[in-house]
Amino acid sequence: MTEGVFARNSGHEQVVYCHDQASGLKAIIGIYSTALGPALGGTRFHPYATEADALDDVLALSKGMAYKNALAGLDLGGGKAVIIGDPKTLKSEALLRAYGRFVQSLGGRYITACDVGTYVQDMDVVARECQYVTGRSPEDGGAGDSSVLTAFGVFQGMRASAEHVWGSPDLAGKRVGVAGVGKVGHILVGHLVDAGAQVTITDVYAPAIERTRSIYPDVQVASDVDTLLRTELDVFAPCALGGVLNDETVPVLGARIVCGAANNQLAHAGIDKQLADRGVLYAPDYLVNAGGVIQVDDERHGFTFERAKRKTTAIYDTTKAVFALADTEGVPPATAADRLAERRMAEVGRLRSIMTV
Repeated sequence: MTEGVFARNSGHEQVVYCHDQASGLKAIIGIYSTALGPALGGTRFHPYATEADALDDVLALSKGMAYKNALAGLDLGGGKAVIIGDPKTLKSEALLRAYGRFVQSLGGRYITACDVGTYVQDMDVVARECQYVTGRSPEDGGAGDSSVLTAFGVFQGMRASAEHVWGSPDLAGKRVGVAGVGKVGHILVGHLVDAGAQVTITDVYAPAIERTRSIYPDVQVASDVDTLLRTELDVFAPCALGGVLNDETVPVLGARIVCGAANNQLAHAGIDKQLADRGVLYAPDYLVNAGGVIQVDDERHGFTFERAKRKTTAIYDTTKAVFALADTEGVPPATAADRLAERRMAEVGRLRSIMTV
């Protein structure tokens, strides 16, 4: 295990390289901040083209987790890990357990969980070598899949967005386009249908559309994301890949609100201003999709769904606070969200310097 010099140049506290030749493990753990507590963030298992790509990803993702955890009101810092390789061919018990030993060696500075390419069953294996694991299966004492509360949190953010734009959180009759109806998106569709919204969906994976329509037969289907983006909507909910809001898509966007579960929806930092200039209200992704991390944090304290759901409901109030600050300071909501997160990291993080017995 070696630490990279990149931590000094990126603002990160620590960047750790992990290599176990026998199992094929090559991983990077990024700890952006422990100002509010141990750095929590999932483990992404992905066949990166280069090690540099993997490093770029873990640096960006770990910083994002610090902001997400801070804005969600959790006593957690931000971290992330990536395992380099194709999980379909490389993943094994030996590799996951080797990875668990590296996480354990950090002494609790980093707490891992599921992400793209890893699942609750994988966390059960990692936990056989490491106590700093969450997102485990109910059979292994964990909370299981966090998609339910992720979708619920996005729904709360959407209600707050509707209130800011139309004066009421009621989504009945609103036209909502959901791009991506996978683990989170299809649950969000259920909340929207129950709320009386008119829902249009799209997904590159046909079985996902078929599953959603088998449960909610009245939803409409758009041929692709580009078509959905151009459709006249009240709300556009990106729930698949990041970067969907870019220099080409923002000018043709047909929605008044953007609020979805996908991470890193903005292709670059200037997109938030482009949205604001067009009169489109953007609910920052790391704000509204925090239900999952709220769930895995609650697991650390003996998971109860009711308590975690109550905490996730607070995303409604936090979203309203972000919009209020944006209006007061004359900045886009993404900037306001960053400022609130940074303020909490500074103000509450400072208290850790006060010695207690």
